[in-house]
Amino acid sequence: MQARLKAVLKYVIILGATAFLIWFSLRGLNVEPGEDKWDYLVRTWSMAHKGWLFFMALLAVASHIIRAERWRMLLVPAGYKTTLIYSFLSLMVGYLINLVVPRGGEVSRCYNLYKLDKTPVEISFGTVVVERIVDLLCLLILIIVAFIVESEKLFEFLNTLPWSFSGQESKLYLLLILLAVVILFGVIFYLIIKKNKKVQAFVAKTWLGFKEGLLSVFKLENKSLFIFYSLTIWFLYFLMSYAVIRAFPQTEHLGFSAVLSLFAIGSIAMAAPLPGGAGSYHVLVPKGLVFLYMIPESDAVAFTFIFHGWQTAIMIVMGAIAVFVSSLLMKKN
Repeated sequence: MQARLKAVLKYVIILGATAFLIWFSLRGLNVEPGEDKWDYLVRTWSMAHKGWLFFMALLAVASHIIRAERWRMLLVPAGYKTTLIYSFLSLMVGYLINLVVPRGGEVSRCYNLYKLDKTPVEISFGTVVVERIVDLLCLLILIIVAFIVESEKLFEFLNTLPWSFSGQESKLYLLLILLAVVILFGVIFYLIIKKNKKVQAFVAKTWLGFKEGLLSVFKLENKSLFIFYSLTIWFLYFLMSYAVIRAFPQTEHLGFSAVLSLFAIGSIAMAAPLPGGAGSYHVLVPKGLVFLYMIPESDAVAFTFIFHGWQTAIMIVMGAIAVFVSSLLMKKN
């Protein structure tokens, strides 16, 4: 009975957080006086080419499958062979958790995999860190390409943003504050470890597993296939952005260079420590559409809301299915 209550509470929290994020996003939609925001969104959605949107959904599923296979590859050198279905289910559970807890999906997907086939969390988490480093490199390459192609427009756009720490003195103060916080947490962590042998043993075991997961990338049998998977994932992400831009009459005239710019802006916004990038994405992307490509503000906000909402809906549906299937497999195992 208690387990059921916990499960119900978990789903209520997830749904509640999702509803809050949708409400928060709608606040940024500016429409004409007397016009209903939902009607405007429905009208924008009805004008969209559904074929492009469903094509984008297929691209998203393909990218997730390849990402799950890439993660499975990293686990093999660490001595743990899992199936593609287990890694895929755990990945989608992680994406679902990310919509509620920023970066919480990285840990939850490792825990889900442990519950499915007993792969140690510390080892799988080490491989996740490797994935994130590789993804960061791919993202940087795309951003560099975007700034090469649309450098003048993007630098002008960045200059319009209200950065809070623009002066050198403010930047120095911010750096000193961050450094002091890191040192403080480091000292507290050291004192806790030094006085507790159980904690020492746990940290040592966790570090060994984490290090083994990190080093797995150097032990891959087929490194070229790993690189190919990584590049393919980000190419599919780019195609997803292109498909959605082609789906709406207001943006279908934009070319590949515009897709690169918006992809770079959106990726930076999604990197913010917010659930699924909600909030930051809805602020930066419309500004980019308005400033760079003269899209009317109301159309830009509606486009961004539906774009992000469509991506989020795909993750919620797939994540919910993954949670359900994972629970069935855990009971069976």
